[in-house]
Amino acid sequence: MYLIKSPLLLKWYYPSLIWNKSRSEKVIYLTFDDGPIPNVTDFVLKTLKAFNAKATFFCIGDNIVKHPEVFERVKNDGHVIGNHTFNHLKGWKTDDDTYIKNAIQCQEITQTHLFRPPYGRIKKSQIKSLQSLVFSLKSDSKLKTQDSRLNIVMWDVLSGDFDINLAPEKCYQNVIKNVRNGSIIVFHDSLKAFDRLEYALPKVLEYFSEKGFQFSSL
Repeated sequence: MYLIKSPLLLKWYYPSLIWNKSRSEKVIYLTFDDGPIPNVTDFVLKTLKAFNAKATFFCIGDNIVKHPEVFERVKNDGHVIGNHTFNHLKGWKTDDDTYIKNAIQCQEITQTHLFRPPYGRIKKSQIKSLQSLVFSLKSDSKLKTQDSRLNIVMWDVLSGDFDINLAPEKCYQNVIKNVRNGSIIVFHDSLKAFDRLEYALPKVLEYFSEKGFQFSSL
């Protein structure tokens, strides 16, 4: 069971996490979890480019190691990279020390200021530990570095594309019926999600483009 729209109670309980952005502008934020992988991530990149859309990719470290060329394509297309742990760990079922070390292992590759917990499952103790870490990140093309902390990003709308029992049309409807200005939307560039992603993503981009929305990275 999962909720398409993140409830206000959950946002209240985890106030330090990012659930959505400003509601004052017609901008929405597409995010893609679990990649990068060949073919599926390439499809996403091609589709985003067709609509001049930017997005954020929360990458699994192990997939980056396996498919570095796909990872480079994501970065070269101007999208933002996020940390999704090295092995897609579920925080609720993982001890804190293992979880943090796994996130740091991914951080060494992604060099990002953004983190999303797999499955959206994370303990408050893990949140506290991750938010206390300080990383040195490259700040510009001159390779200067600056200290940065991780921002933990959740979502406003879950497409449900990972659900193999969900019809592709329903995945599309989940998004267009629930998105508002500033919504952060979750898709997955994974083989499991591809049947629904392939159908829904172009239609979502077309629908909101016609309504005058912009697609931005976080």
